[in-house]
Amino acid sequence: MPGVVHLETADDRIGDYTNLTDVRLRSRHEPEKGLYIAESATVIRRAIAAGHRPRSFLMAEKWLPDLAPTIAELPPREDGTPVPVYVAPSELLEEITGFNLHRGALAAMHRPPLASVRELLASARGGRGARRVAVLEDIVDHTNVCGPKLPHPEPSSDVGQRSRIAVLEGLVDHTNVGACFRSAAAMGVDAVLVTPTCADPLYRRSIRVSMGTVFQVPWTRIPTWPSGVQELKDAGYVVAGMTLGEGAITLDELVAEDHSKLALVLGSEGHGLGPETDVLLDRRVTIPMMHGVDSLNVAAASAVAFYATR
Repeated sequence: MPGVVHLETADDRIGDYTNLTDVRLRSRHEPEKGLYIAESATVIRRAIAAGHRPRSFLMAEKWLPDLAPTIAELPPREDGTPVPVYVAPSELLEEITGFNLHRGALAAMHRPPLASVRELLASARGGRGARRVAVLEDIVDHTNVCGPKLPHPEPSSDVGQRSRIAVLEGLVDHTNVGACFRSAAAMGVDAVLVTPTCADPLYRRSIRVSMGTVFQVPWTRIPTWPSGVQELKDAGYVVAGMTLGEGAITLDELVAEDHSKLALVLGSEGHGLGPETDVLLDRRVTIPMMHGVDSLNVAAASAVAFYATR
């Protein structure tokens, strides 16, 4: 196959993959050089199907036949050469990456440019019926901040363009971010916005947990938060934050209001929604619990909320 390079030692050609450990990458929102790492043949195929361009591949020999048809269909690089496919024995792969590569192949992918919030909201309105947007803010463990009950704004009259979006505020666990994206895709959420402190959806663990659905759900990063709440309101969205706070309405009550445009904000895993966000919400919403359970993990809560408001 054109482009296949068999490695016997690590060298500068595979610098994109060197020491891909959690210690090195977990704290980064956006990796260097505009790249991200796709892990496993399934995720790589979904990334390419979404239009993302691979810079190179790295894998053991046994995984090459599985990806060969996908690689064979790739256009050449700008210089006319094929995309390099680096093949190495398992011991060398572990030396290069810092972990046991047992899930298949890796690909260094060019990170696509993110749309602006305005562009994303415009694409989320109208098209295929009901839509929902969710925002996840600073999620670390799902404990939410209390705040005063806010007045109810009038539901949007734009009935013909229903939309649901999600906002993830400050989630720090890449597993939770990936699970939220998978729920968003499964439940038909139109777009996901992530706040400046939220973990990178294109971190390899986020992508893997999402099963590649991070490539299917439109998303972007909000440049400023919580001031960005106003942009959602200006676009006609009722902004509802998931919280344990006193005075919050139930999720069933929110569903009964039947807003045509709804943005669901999910807070961080540790302390939930920040107080600065809480005071800007149109609605504060809780999922009633039983048997002494005070809250759900943010990923589980997102699935419940997305399904209920679909």
